[in-house]
Amino acid sequence: MTDKILSAVDQLLALRAAENNSVPHPSKAPHFVHATLAALFPQLALRSATTRENLLELVTTASSALHELSVPVIPNRSELGTLQDKFIDELPKFYSLLKEDAEALFRGDPAARSVDEVIVSYPGFMAIAVYRLAHWLYKNQIAIVPRMISEYAHMLTGVDIHPGATIGRSFVIDHGTGIVIGETTIIHDNVKVYQGVTLGALSVDKSMADIKRHPTIERDCIIYANATILGGATTIGAGSVIGGNVWLTESVPPGSRVYHR
Repeated sequence: MTDKILSAVDQLLALRAAENNSVPHPSKAPHFVHATLAALFPQLALRSATTRENLLELVTTASSALHELSVPVIPNRSELGTLQDKFIDELPKFYSLLKEDAEALFRGDPAARSVDEVIVSYPGFMAIAVYRLAHWLYKNQIAIVPRMISEYAHMLTGVDIHPGATIGRSFVIDHGTGIVIGETTIIHDNVKVYQGVTLGALSVDKSMADIKRHPTIERDCIIYANATILGGATTIGAGSVIGGNVWLTESVPPGSRVYHR
């Protein structure tokens, strides 16, 4: 048995030789997400943070979690320190953006009894929160980490938002399960999206990696369950309502009502 094990180990060593060891471990992503959200929202902290000292501890934990997650892809200490400093500076902006998202979800959902309920229990809010963290890292050109974070949210909520997507303020995801938002999607302010919506590409080809492949959704639009909107040239005009199960591959003007019949 020992000889068999040693033989397998030798084969695996040879096979693994070309693999990249400089990647974060997937277990680091949840720690960073939850540490950051705990620093932002007392509702999500395991311990009360009512004093400056308490909050300092939470912010320090979040910054340390970012360090642990990012050090394999940013081995330079100076660059990593700069990223941590920028992250700390960004925390009040994260809070403001996410509070607007939570309030918009509360206003738009009769079943929601409070903003607190949205923050602690709504998968749509969690998906948006993690997206905003991942998108910030994506804009800062951090390798691998943004996608790891967004995939954690995908596993947790059933919502798949590529960190490269551009999403405006007061974004609402209702129910959420099965939503897919592609990398080059642009979503303006005050948009509401229901479960099963796909904002995707008309075709998938590696040569299209650097072009806009996904649609643009202008402000104040509502996209109902299981609608599919495809293509980088497709724009949904401001104030439009896209009904459930609609399939769209071309633009519609502002104020449109598109229904599946």
